[in-house]
Amino acid sequence: MRRRIPASIPALFVVFGGLALAVFALPLVGLLSRTPWRDLAGLLTSDVARDAVRLSVSTSVAATAVATVLGVPLAFVLARASFVGRSIVRGLVTLPLVLPPVVGGAALLFALGRRGVVGEPLADATGIVLPFSWWGVVAANVFIAMPFLVISVEGAVRNLDGRYEGAAATLGAGRWEVLRRVTLPMIRPSLVAGLALTWARAFGEFGATVTFAGSLQGRTQTLPLAVFVALESDREVAVALSLLMVVVSLVVLVSLRSWWWRFR
Repeated sequence: MRRRIPASIPALFVVFGGLALAVFALPLVGLLSRTPWRDLAGLLTSDVARDAVRLSVSTSVAATAVATVLGVPLAFVLARASFVGRSIVRGLVTLPLVLPPVVGGAALLFALGRRGVVGEPLADATGIVLPFSWWGVVAANVFIAMPFLVISVEGAVRNLDGRYEGAAATLGAGRWEVLRRVTLPMIRPSLVAGLALTWARAFGEFGATVTFAGSLQGRTQTLPLAVFVALESDREVAVALSLLMVVVSLVVLVSLRSWWWRFR
């Protein structure tokens, strides 16, 4: 096998690359320097921490499941269907990526709130009120995080070699069998990457959640909200919870990158 010759990198790029790395590393160093290591276990097992961890895990997993059910079909439609206004639909899908999360939360409140466009008839018909509830947190997470899944899957489906699906159909496979045995396995790396990014984004969501669902301990106060509240009352708890979120997110992203490169 031919040995790859490393490309030369200008020294100036190394200098500025190091400065860029410092932008990411220095906040983590600051966090580690303030971590109460001796009391860390006790802080992470407090009632506030346990409630926040439980809510963050349950709502982020539920949001990822909802995003999968809704987002994967949408990604296929955007990738393979030709219709008027597709670029507008794609813009709407990616809007939460650039929209300030607080604005997204306000929009959710006006749409799904007790007096919202959809929320009011929903509450009158079923008694379901989404704001300041567990499902309200899930709704906020889905709105903010689902674009990561849609973009990842859409790109994979669009670049998929259709000859394999055509060959399977020629051999007698039905549409759903082709999807299950050919299409999904071929886009598996992008699908897994999209799911992981969707979960990680939902796990760390703050702005839309606090605007739409509030910050009620044991009910809607996820880890980011608990950190925000603890910064005003108990700095050590805030640092401990922040460190927990950093570790979880870093493990997910590093594992995802290692898994992803095995398929390239």
